[in-house]
Amino acid sequence: MSDTSAPQPADSVRDRVTARLGDWDREVFHRVATRHWPGGDLVLPRLSHAANHGLLWFGAAAGMAVLGRGARSRRAAVRGVASLALASAAINTVGKRSVRRARPVRDAVPMVRQLKKQPFTTSFPSGHSASAAAFATGVLLESRGWGAAVVPVAAAVALSRVYTGVHYPGDVLAGAALGVGAAFAVRGIVPTRSQLPAPGRPHADAPALPGGEELVVVVNRASGSADQAALVRDALPRAEVLECAPEDMPQAMEKAAASGRCRALGVLGGDGTVNRAAALAARYGLPLAVFPGGTLNHFAYDLGIETVHDTCRALAGGDAVRVDLGRFTPGPEGAAHGYFVNTFSLGVYPELVRLRERWAPRVGGWPAGVLAALRVLRGEHPLEAEVHGRRRPLWLLFAGNCAYRRMGPTPGRRHDLADGVLDVRVVHGGRLPGLRLLAAALAGPLSRSPVHAAEHLRRLRVTGLAPGTPLAYDGEVTRAPRELLIDKADEALTVYRPRTGS
Repeated sequence: MSDTSAPQPADSVRDRVTARLGDWDREVFHRVATRHWPGGDLVLPRLSHAANHGLLWFGAAAGMAVLGRGARSRRAAVRGVASLALASAAINTVGKRSVRRARPVRDAVPMVRQLKKQPFTTSFPSGHSASAAAFATGVLLESRGWGAAVVPVAAAVALSRVYTGVHYPGDVLAGAALGVGAAFAVRGIVPTRSQLPAPGRPHADAPALPGGEELVVVVNRASGSADQAALVRDALPRAEVLECAPEDMPQAMEKAAASGRCRALGVLGGDGTVNRAAALAARYGLPLAVFPGGTLNHFAYDLGIETVHDTCRALAGGDAVRVDLGRFTPGPEGAAHGYFVNTFSLGVYPELVRLRERWAPRVGGWPAGVLAALRVLRGEHPLEAEVHGRRRPLWLLFAGNCAYRRMGPTPGRRHDLADGVLDVRVVHGGRLPGLRLLAAALAGPLSRSPVHAAEHLRRLRVTGLAPGTPLAYDGEVTRAPRELLIDKADEALTVYRPRTGS
């Protein structure tokens, strides 16, 4: 008599598990194939076809980037596409070749559901499901709002692969798991905003202004998103909101700051507008409330402020931080000092800004920027200046207010807006300025080569500038004096910023 309790060989157990999973796979496939789904015959085959080669997701990404407001939508679109690309590469190079599973027999699938053009690759895993899950997960990791819109569509695409008879349910689940894994792998390489440390420190005392009471907000009508003034009024009904033309902004800000009727100064506009408000708020000792309303909004985004709601949340709780201001002496138009919240530069960039602003009304902002860059990079005469006591030709001298760090493979974000340093980068004169600038950008901070140099400094003196040399600070252009001192005003400004995770 045989002993049925004896341990079974591993191969036997594995075979039984595989057989049961295969039976389950075929049973579920048959149930889906034979069940009538109201509206499914009309929608799901078309949706499955639209997702061929990722076209559905590329279109969704383009729509998010164009229709979505703010950097979060653009980041979600880019992260979704990057996740899709990684998942697709993994499926096509490894996944399809590792398991040679035949496609399901479609006898039970009604002809009206079947795709006109049947796939010829192996069945396991489902590439459509992997791409759908990767894109949806990537978007969701960056933006819950867009993720909520994309996830149901991704689930429908995955279902359509079984519904049309081209995949077993197990193929779809395996593909979806690979897609989710690809999205998290991308996040491991390039962290989402929520993973990065909150910029700005230390925390500062600022009055809580629920509803915007005793807050004056000055709005630049000409900024890229000035229509958000209505959002500010709705969210902060007690605030005084002043809409001004660009030429009236300095006077309106000065009047509001000096009036004594406000406990905080608010500003809605781009970085140039924020620059003026920051200098005034620091001079009068007022906390600053920044509402992103320009084209780029670098300062607001580095603070962790991406929407009007973020600033309103900080105002309601009195949450603020102290941040540094970059400073150059003498300042523009005879002022004792000039300030910058983001960047200061000499060389090709001021000329690029000048040309872009001249051409933008005729051809639009982005085309004007591209044309200006092509024009400037054909230049043959770099800037001549004395830096650190040594005279040299320069294509670019850049000073950032605080250290710019890498976020994955690209630079562009500051983790600390009160670190007391200038992020100084110099591109030396010579042939091929475009390649030199590209090399400096790829090298990043704290690097050095015959083409460029980058280091963190407390102050920098530049002398021997030619009369009329253009100077750019936070996107504004003026004329530089013969000598300049660039340094920091440490923790000179208090800015509202929502607490992390609030």
